Amino acid sequence: MTTRTAATRKGTGGLDARLVVDRGDFRLDLRLTAAPGEVVALLGPNGAGKTTALRALAGLTPLTAGRLSLDGRDLEEPERRLRIPPESRPVGVVFQDYLLFPHLTALDNVAFGPRCQGVPKAEARAQAAALLARMGLDGHTGAKPRRLSGGQAQRVALARALAVRPRLLLLDEPLAALDARTRLDVRSGLRRHLAEFEAVAVLVTHDPLDAMVLADRLVVLEDGHVVQGGTPSEVSRRPRTDYIASLVGLNLYQGRAEGHTVRLDGGTAITTTDDLTGPAFVAFPPAAVTLHRDRPDSSARNTWRAEVTGLESHGDQIRVALTGELPLLADLTTAAVADLGLHPGRTVWCTIKAAQTHAYPA
Repeated sequence: MTTRTAATRKGTGGLDARLVVDRGDFRLDLRLTAAPGEVVALLGPNGAGKTTALRALAGLTPLTAGRLSLDGRDLEEPERRLRIPPESRPVGVVFQDYLLFPHLTALDNVAFGPRCQGVPKAEARAQAAALLARMGLDGHTGAKPRRLSGGQAQRVALARALAVRPRLLLLDEPLAALDARTRLDVRSGLRRHLAEFEAVAVLVTHDPLDAMVLADRLVVLEDGHVVQGGTPSEVSRRPRTDYIASLVGLNLYQGRAEGHTVRLDGGTAITTTDDLTGPAFVAFPPAAVTLHRDRPDSSARNTWRAEVTGLESHGDQIRVALTGELPLLADLTTAAVADLGLHPGRTVWCTIKAAQTHAYPA
């Protein structure tokens, strides 16, 4: 995300936590560390534990076990009956709906935090004005939330979170309330502000693009546990669950590799240019799939018969769902769909070149 290297960012301090929260039949058990200046995105399906993790970091949901340390200071450890209350933690939060005080101006919304910390009114307002100017909102200091656009409200919420000089910044779906066009502009601005932030930032999002653009590192949760972590490029190139594969737009299969062949549990073999032995994943993008009316006479090493089960718009293409020997997704142009006469129930042949697949150890 930034030009800073891990070595220049790490130094002392940062986040060191094991978050264990029991809620009925659900258990979150998350080991999470981050260096100062690092942005970590938590991803996962609904119910994975992302919001629970964010609330635990903020101190709004008590830990059942584990510990939470920030810059070397223990904030919570149930075993020692240690728990610093939320208002005493150096944590700033940007909520999904921003939760700005409707009766206060943008300036007073941002000055609220410093005032609660005992900063004199004039000084708090001066700090708030400087922050709003950094956000490009110096012309909106006197506006109340109802007079602000969605993008402006998001920046005021971020300024309010930064005003308390947090050592941990938590962002809960910070772009979810914005329309698509505003989201593009605000995402770019948020990326810039996070790049300037010298402490730890943790972002919760359902949007893979937000995570890829804003975060240095991704942590993927499913059922309260980490299933994969790494840089955006590492996670997107080597997904390890169906959820992640769907998130980054890949067809994903698991089997056993023998040289250039990965044999799936059902017996289907996929030929790849990668040379492996042992348990393996194999992945390829829907755009790599070519569909034909009849069995093709081509150099493609992977050819299967399939039945169309569904079609839907996907950007400027049509995503075709297919079932058969190998369930998969294919992306085609509208013209190609029309030429092939595709509709649910139509039988076609699918081909994928070995060079367009990617196999890696499971």
